[in-house]
Amino acid sequence: MLVGVNIPDSWLGEAASALCCKVGKIPFIYLGLPIGGDSRRLSFWEPVLDRLKTRLSGWKSRFLSVGGRLVLLKSVLTSLPVYALSFFKAPSGIISSIESLFI
Repeated sequence: MLVGVNIPDSWLGEAASALCCKVGKIPFIYLGLPIGGDSRRLSFWEPVLDRLKTRLSGWKSRFLSVGGRLVLLKSVLTSLPVYALSFFKAPSGIISSIESLFI
């Protein structure tokens, strides 16, 4: 995918056809993170929250002990969310949403 900034669409289309790829638009997802969006908006963080929910959906937290919850928390938070939060400052609503998934 070829994404251009301050480049005419005609030139971008020709370059994409020469490189045999698609023309992309901002914002886009790269390595699981939205690029080009506003990290202060809650909609920016929806892919991260959706991914957390899908990973945790198979687990029934009410049947887990405190140690089991800690292991689950560590395994989920060591991947994408930590990566995302290391690049972007999350609004407080996102932090509380992540916390509510584990309660």
